[in-house]
Amino acid sequence: MIDGMKSPASPLAEPGGPPRSGSVPRPDPLLAPSGEPALSDWSLDPAVRHLNHGSFGAVPLAAQRAQRAYQTIMDANPCAWFTDVVGRVGAARAEIAAYLGASPDATALVPNASGGVSVVYDSVPAWRGMRIVTTDHGYGAVLMGAGRLARRWDGSVTTVHIPLDATDDEAFAAVAAEMTDDVALVVIDDVTSATARRLPAGRVAAHGRRLGIPVLVDAAHAPGLVAHPLAGIDADFWVGNLHKFACAPRGTAALVASGPHAQSLHPLVDSWAAPEPFPARFDQQGTIDVTSYLAAPVAFATVEEHYGWDAARRYIAELGDYAQAIVTEALSELTGTNASAPVGAPVGGLRLVRLPRGVAADQEAAHGLRHDIAVRLGIETAVTSWRGHGFLRLSTHVYNTAEDFEDFVERGVPFIVERSRAARTG
Repeated sequence: MIDGMKSPASPLAEPGGPPRSGSVPRPDPLLAPSGEPALSDWSLDPAVRHLNHGSFGAVPLAAQRAQRAYQTIMDANPCAWFTDVVGRVGAARAEIAAYLGASPDATALVPNASGGVSVVYDSVPAWRGMRIVTTDHGYGAVLMGAGRLARRWDGSVTTVHIPLDATDDEAFAAVAAEMTDDVALVVIDDVTSATARRLPAGRVAAHGRRLGIPVLVDAAHAPGLVAHPLAGIDADFWVGNLHKFACAPRGTAALVASGPHAQSLHPLVDSWAAPEPFPARFDQQGTIDVTSYLAAPVAFATVEEHYGWDAARRYIAELGDYAQAIVTEALSELTGTNASAPVGAPVGGLRLVRLPRGVAADQEAAHGLRHDIAVRLGIETAVTSWRGHGFLRLSTHVYNTAEDFEDFVERGVPFIVERSRAARTG
C-alpha cells in the first residue's frame, strides 16, 4: 500500500472517500458547427492529449488567422500601422472591456497578468516599514514581486494561511484579520493557480475600500472560466489573463483599475502616450506587437458563435466533474488511499486530485513529473505543489472530451503510481 494521505484529522482528508465515477455523468463531447469534434476549431496536435488549458490556453484557428492578417498589414506598411495604432488598440480595448463587463475608461491592456501586477507594484503608494498581505495560495511570480516591493521599502510580506478546504467565510476572516493600518496593499487571488479554488476576492476588496487599504485581485484564470469575472469585485486593481480560458492569443491581459489610485498607474516602459490619462497611456508603447490585443475579440466571438459561452462553461464544469471523479477513483484504488482533494470553493474547469505522498512535494519535483508525463506519455497536464503536497490540476475546455481523461486513467495514473513506488524504494 502506498501512503498517499494523512490521517483523517488532516485538513486535506475528505470524509466519505473519493467520488465514484458511476455517480458522475459522462458528458457527450461538443461538436463544432461543421459536425466535427470541437478540437477542429483549434490547431492543437491531435497526437497529444491536451489536458492543461489552464496554463497557457489554446487559440482558436479563427483568432490565429485574424492575428496573422493584422501582422501582414503591419509589416506591409509599418509607418502607417504605428501611426494609427492608438485608434486600433482603443477600439480593441473597448471590445475587451465589454466582454469582461468592465468600463473601457477603467481598462488597460497589458501583456499578461504578471505584467499588470508589476505595474501595480511599481505605482502603489508605499512607505518605509509597510506591510503587504497575501495568501499561501498566491502565484509564485506574483509573490516574488510582492517580496521585492517590500524589500525596497524595508517592509515585509504577511502570508496568510488558508486551508485548502476553508469556506468563504473562513478565508475572508483570515485575510481581514491582517488588514491593519500598516498595510499598504492586499494581494488576493480570485481563482488560485496551484490549488484551483476561489477566494473571496470581492469581500476582501470591499473591506479594503472601507479601510482605505488598496486591494489587488489576481484574476489570471477568471476571464472565460467565470461568466462575469468582475461582478461583485470592486477592487482598486484587478488583473486577468485573456489567453487562458477566454482563448485570446497569448500576450493579452487586462488591468482594470478604479478609485483614487487608478491615475497613478503607468506602463513599465514610458512611451509617447505617457502624458495621457489612465488607461489611454497604455495604448501606445513603442513598437510592441499589439496584434494579440486586436485578435482577442475574434477568439471570444468564435466560442460564442460556435458553442455559446454559457453552454461552453456548463460543459467545461461537467467534464471537470467527470474527470476529477474518474482520476480520483483510479488513483485511490491503485494506491489504497484517498486521492480526493477537499477544495473549499471549487471552480468550473480547474480540478484537483491529490498525489501520493512524496510525489511532487515541491515545485521542482512537480515540474519534473509534468515533463515526464508529457515526454513519455504524450499527455500535457499540470502538476502543482502546495505546502509540501503534490496535486494533479486537471483542466478542461470545449475541445476536451471524456475520452481524454479516460485515457489518462489508463496510462497516466499507473505511471504516477509507479513513480510513487520508485520514490519510496529509491
